[in-house]
Amino acid sequence: MPKGIFNVPYPKNEPVNSYAPGTKEKGELQEALKDARSKQVEAAMIINGKEVKTGKTVEMHPPHDIHHTLGVFHKGAAEHVEQAIDAAMAAKPAWEALSWEHRASIFLKAADLLAGPYRAKINAATMLGQSKNAMQAEIDAACELIDFLRYNVYYMTQIYQEQPESSRGIWNRLEWRPLEGFIFALTPFNFTAIAGNLPTAPAMMGNTVVWKPSNTQIYAARILMEVFQKAGLPDGVINLVYVSGPVAGDVLFKHPDFAGIHFTGSTEVFQNIWKTIGNNIHKFKAYPRIVGETGGKDFVMVHPSADVPSTITGLSRGAFEYQGQKCSAASRAYIPKSLWPAIKEGLERDLKSMKVGGTEDFSNFINAVIDKASFDKLSSAIERIKSDSNAEIAIGGEYDMSKGYFIHPTVAVTTDPKYWTMEEELFGPLLTIYVYEDSKYEETLDILDSTSMYALTGAIFAEDRYAIETATKRLRNAAGNFYINDKPTGAVVGQQPFGGARGSGTNDKAGAKINLLRWASPRTIKETFVPPTDYRYPFLGEE
Repeated sequence: MPKGIFNVPYPKNEPVNSYAPGTKEKGELQEALKDARSKQVEAAMIINGKEVKTGKTVEMHPPHDIHHTLGVFHKGAAEHVEQAIDAAMAAKPAWEALSWEHRASIFLKAADLLAGPYRAKINAATMLGQSKNAMQAEIDAACELIDFLRYNVYYMTQIYQEQPESSRGIWNRLEWRPLEGFIFALTPFNFTAIAGNLPTAPAMMGNTVVWKPSNTQIYAARILMEVFQKAGLPDGVINLVYVSGPVAGDVLFKHPDFAGIHFTGSTEVFQNIWKTIGNNIHKFKAYPRIVGETGGKDFVMVHPSADVPSTITGLSRGAFEYQGQKCSAASRAYIPKSLWPAIKEGLERDLKSMKVGGTEDFSNFINAVIDKASFDKLSSAIERIKSDSNAEIAIGGEYDMSKGYFIHPTVAVTTDPKYWTMEEELFGPLLTIYVYEDSKYEETLDILDSTSMYALTGAIFAEDRYAIETATKRLRNAAGNFYINDKPTGAVVGQQPFGGARGSGTNDKAGAKINLLRWASPRTIKETFVPPTDYRYPFLGEE
């Protein structure tokens, strides 16, 4: 058949719509929200391209409107995980043999579908199912996922183009194979983009996938699967199952064809998965790839030279956008004593102006946390802080679940830099501040570096360039994504590859070629054009 060396469209970051009053996109999104709320959906699992319903249904509710029912999903069991594995393995030969440009076309089409006819639909689903406001949904469910798909196609071609040098009479080639077996994608509730990227990145490299989304993201996940199918994804390449984590793990992590896991979630869960894989290592055909981005206790370090207004905005946005339910959200800050009064005043002003409520009202900046377990954890943390002698609630501290799981933005102040909320991930709109003496900047950097097990994101606010360099060097292992005079959230695909180390994951950098390399197994091929015909080397000859 005809061949060619093809160039894919050069990726550019998807423009972010503003949803300002009177804009076309705002009207379309409001209509999509109205339509979604007007009906109840029945989310089936998708195995080998077919809907699978079990009759064991679980209701889905908006976290900010818990008395409204969005629909139900069909809960699966171990047998459905086994069916998904069988489907993935059956689809694998044809999928990995498919020319790479046709795999690329499928995911480029999926990106265009999300950018066009599905944009309002996927944003509305994310707003309702995960309680994200319009801007947070836009930068996540639309723009970031579109970017993941387009940039990953570009990175895939870069990988395939990486070839070794050849000597005279020899042609060396590097063949980039998919892994031998299937991939398990375990995705979180907080980013629809992550839910879409974790199964598609391995699939793009020729792998087949079993995908288990968080229960609280299923409402949007089902639309992503619809997009992938509409884009032409063959049956069995990605199989969507709704099962509990332990049920899935009990099947997947014993299967001889298990080839890897693409994970985003809690550190505790990831560590348990790693341990299980290790205990079962003798059962697998090959060593599985373990790729995970986990928790964070992300910091903002403020130097006495910092610009106060930009610091306040960085803290307000970094800590409280999407209710602090980003693994990159600012949850601890170190502020010099000389700046604390002005920063506190600014935070009080900002938090007072933040409206709290449902996502359908576009004037609400703060929406609900994801579920009752999160609400209970955060409200208990607030009450514990109120009762402790070495900490206090400086701003906020209110919560209410009469209509939804609402935790108001809260700022705590502690006199102990090792206070428990400076160390433990809470995953909510709670920022803890430690006020340090101006003269102890470098000492405080060392305290920051040694306080938490995590190393995902962090930021320095300073105008003094020596102070910036000191922090950048001193905190080189404290964050995989480090920001200078900006909030520690909002990494953009193609610009800031995302991931952390220490207790925050394997730092395989989503949104970069680094991640796609984990889903390929290179084979070196050496071809000699005129092979030797005598085993003897010249050195064996007589003088």
